[in-house]
Amino acid sequence: MSGWVIPPPSRALKSDEDLRAEREAKIGELGRRGLLRSVRLHRAMLNVAREDFIPPDYRDHAYEEIPLPLPGERATISCPHSYPLFYEPLGLGQGHRFLEVGVGSGYGTALARCVVGREGLVVAIELDAATLAFASENLDRAGYTDVVLVHGDGGLGYAEHAPYDRICVTAACPSIPPPLIEQLGARGRLIAPVQERTRQRLTLLEKTPHGVRSEVLTDVLYVSLRGRYAR
Repeated sequence: MSGWVIPPPSRALKSDEDLRAEREAKIGELGRRGLLRSVRLHRAMLNVAREDFIPPDYRDHAYEEIPLPLPGERATISCPHSYPLFYEPLGLGQGHRFLEVGVGSGYGTALARCVVGREGLVVAIELDAATLAFASENLDRAGYTDVVLVHGDGGLGYAEHAPYDRICVTAACPSIPPPLIEQLGARGRLIAPVQERTRQRLTLLEKTPHGVRSEVLTDVLYVSLRGRYAR
């Protein structure tokens, strides 16, 4: 992926205890940086072992700030800081109906499931069959069997479980796909990287009684959205 140096695959050497210590250190760092504020997300990131959602040859790099390759076309697991970067502005919380566009490794899906709790719902949609199969295996093995995984074009959303309280798009798009805005509930929020010339602007949308309000948060770097609404 352009802009990042991905380490070569290697045999895993770190113990579970080593990685647990790295996880706790990473969560502490994200808190000090002001990225991680929610108690529920903090608890989720502590309890969900990121290394269990990474191909074995990259397991030792689980808590480094680099994206790592996954099965599928141009598929990666995002850097650790990316999850609070997206989920905190969304205000993802208990009881929410959540749509994730781009499943990746399933790690973000697992975090979201922990955050929304039993009262909530997590629907995750992925276009690449190989990536979806990898995520499904990871989620099943980790015990997250009550998420809804969909093989399809993420730009079209998944109307069957709409409206959603929160929507997260983990691929850069030229503009927010209209079906996703339509499937967003009243006072719902959506976050996505939006391509603006050579930059990607992480953009937060909110449906209000007076229309859709948008705010640019920061620059990011993500793979491009595929499907009908690709650039």
